This record gives sequence, C-alpha cells and structure tokens, in this order.
Amino acid sequence: MTPTEQHKAKAESIQLQIAIVTVSDTRTPETDKNAHYLTPAILEAGHNVSDYRIIKDEPKEVARLLDEIAAHVILFNGGTGFSQRDTTFDALSAKLEKTMPGFGELFRMLSYEQVGAAAMLSRATAGIYRGKMVFSTPGSPNAVKLAWEKLIQPELRHLASELAR
Repeated sequence: MTPTEQHKAKAESIQLQIAIVTVSDTRTPETDKNAHYLTPAILEAGHNVSDYRIIKDEPKEVARLLDEIAAHVILFNGGTGFSQRDTTFDALSAKLEKTMPGFGELFRMLSYEQVGAAAMLSRATAGIYRGKMVFSTPGSPNAVKLAWEKLIQPELRHLASELAR
C-alpha cells in the first residue's frame, strides 16, 4: 500500500460538515440545480450539509461568508468567469491562506474534454482559509458535477486528514 493509500484508508471514517454557497444574481432555492445535485451527493458520500446560501456576486459578501460559515468545507459555485459581475475568484484569492493550484489546473484539464478551449475561461480555485477547505467552481451544473465527482469527493477525506496533522 502506498503512503497516499495509507492516508486515505485512515481518513475513511471522517465525516465533514459541508456548506454550499451558490453565487448568483438570479438563482433561487427552487431553481438552484447545483444545490439540488450537491445535497444528496454530499449525504451519499457520508458527510453533512451544514449550511446552504445563495448570495449575489459581491466581493464583500463572499469574503464575509468565509468568516461567518462554520463548516469544514465551503463549496462555492458561480462567479468564476470573466464578466464584470464575476468576482468570486478575486474575493477568495485575496483571502485564501494556502492555495491548491492543482485543483484549478486539473479542473480546467477535465473541463477541456467537455467544453474545449472555453475551459481556459474558468477561474476555478481552491485553498485553505482559517482551517476551512474552500472550493470554488463555475456555476454550470456540469462544472459542479465534474468538480465534485472527479476532484473534490475522491480527495476530501484525505485532505481533511492532512489538515489535521
């Protein structure tokens, strides 16, 4: 068994509190396909959804939630593009204490297989803020599903165990 496999095996019983934050000027709890997908996916993975918010793409609001939400993990979706209203990446980048460049790189690589060169427009990012794992993805349901299934969920417990060391 490799050291990584050993770490993952030790972390298998970790249950995390996960917050979902949808950054959108138009979505409501009824129309938020990302929360409708993530909530059961998080529960199925053995974790808890401890908080759910929909916020406007305002940098002060994004930054405030980083301090306000009490969770092990915060999953932001939306606000990662290049339009003038897309400020989630900028707000998070200014606050993250440690970044995880590989998350954005791998996300764009996997996205390329689905959307081609448009994947380079994504500013998906991840990192650590005051002991919380923070992930930020585009707001499209395909992007949220890709990030959860291929990147976040498979490594979440391993990352949590690394942070606890």
